[in-house]
Amino acid sequence: MKRYWRACLLVATLFSNAFCLKAQEFTLDSCRNMALRHNKTSLISEETLQAAISVRKATFTQFLPNFNAVGTYMYNSRGDEMSVLSEDATLPVGSIGADGKFTYTMDDIRTTEVTMLDGTTRTVPINSSGQPTTNPSEFVPNHVAYLPKSALTFDMTNIFVAGIGFTQPIFMGGKILELYKMSKYAENVAKIKYDNDNINVLIQVDEAFWRVVSLQKKKELAEEYNTLLQKTYEDIEQLFNEGLVTNAELLKVKVKLNESDMTLTKAENGLKLAKMYLNQICGLDFNYDYNLTYNENETSFDIVRNDSIKQDINQRPEAQLLEQSVNIAKSELNIARSRFLPNIVAQGNYVVSNPSLFNGFDKSFKGSFVIGVGVTVPIFHFGERIHTLNAAKHKLRIAQLTQQEGMEKMELQANMKQNSRNEAVKQNLIAKNNMEHAIENLRQAQLGFDEGVISTSDLMAAQTSWVSAKSELIDSDINLMLTDLYLNQSLGKIQSPVIKR
Repeated sequence: MKRYWRACLLVATLFSNAFCLKAQEFTLDSCRNMALRHNKTSLISEETLQAAISVRKATFTQFLPNFNAVGTYMYNSRGDEMSVLSEDATLPVGSIGADGKFTYTMDDIRTTEVTMLDGTTRTVPINSSGQPTTNPSEFVPNHVAYLPKSALTFDMTNIFVAGIGFTQPIFMGGKILELYKMSKYAENVAKIKYDNDNINVLIQVDEAFWRVVSLQKKKELAEEYNTLLQKTYEDIEQLFNEGLVTNAELLKVKVKLNESDMTLTKAENGLKLAKMYLNQICGLDFNYDYNLTYNENETSFDIVRNDSIKQDINQRPEAQLLEQSVNIAKSELNIARSRFLPNIVAQGNYVVSNPSLFNGFDKSFKGSFVIGVGVTVPIFHFGERIHTLNAAKHKLRIAQLTQQEGMEKMELQANMKQNSRNEAVKQNLIAKNNMEHAIENLRQAQLGFDEGVISTSDLMAAQTSWVSAKSELIDSDINLMLTDLYLNQSLGKIQSPVIKR
């Protein structure tokens, strides 16, 4: 018995949960929020925006100095054999003359006594052969300095070099500033596309939402019409049993009732498919069931003044994208101009090495700091820079013309959407008026049929007219919602909400 009641309790709990799940209600705002949180296009746009922000931050660092550290180690297998001299050498010892140059005096070179023709003696330099000479290159010094090869042999087996330095741009012709501006424009473009994708998601949600509402109403209308025909069939069947109507009259109603059953089935299937599409946009399971709640005055229907259209379309994401494309083209033109200007950078380095040369050839770590300014001035490159500048000018002109054409098309589109919305307002008023007439006509036909003065065909014609009028009213209501939505989109009045993920 306990197991029985536990099983009953479990079944009741599952049924209760299933009933609550099925009875869950969604509003237009809740559907929008679900779609914005789960839509893949929106997620991709958000990642693209974050990437653009990182690029802008990275570009800003180009204004700051760039620090680098380097280190090198080299092993030389014959480093201990490196010498300035190939063999031992000697250097002559001379004197410094009055002019400050190296020279020889008679005391610095080997000489001999020579008897002249007039019988006098004279001291003259001799060469290495002991013969008198007057060529300075043949003089033989009395003293020489000895330079052994081993004294100028260095150990370069292990070489260590390390350094740290910086480079600071001072003036780059303005290209760094323009590159930073372009990164900001690219970030703006990513932000605008992110907002535009979110707006498109909202448009898709609204379209799917009102399509479900429309089919939900059509299903209710089909059920109401089917109930009405069922009652009519029962009345005709009773009259037929009493012999007051023919079998043909009964068959007419039966055919209409069968058609109504098929219409109801199509409405149910259409509603299921419409909900599946809305579920896909909102990130729900295809078979997830719910009810939609809405306000008949979900959107406003104020007539838009023509003189405000030009101002309103500037709020559209498409108009903002065109403006950013012009700004990017202007920055590209300024970058092309900067190539004609000099580039100035400041540099500083501290380098330490082992072996070092600050105190002879010392095998210890010693270094020095060097700072300076470098300037690069472009002179001539066969007109490459001027052609690049002309190309940038043409691109700017293209961007400006594209912006003008785009704004004209958006203004034309806004006027078309406004006309469509005004037509929808008039059509809705006519549909409401027709609905009132169809209701009164059906009431009169039903009274006439009950009194026996109206035929079955006339009654069914009144019922068909009533169904048609109500269906047109449903379509006009939904069309009014959608045309208002499209008009607000063309005027840039739909703003991207803040998404909390």
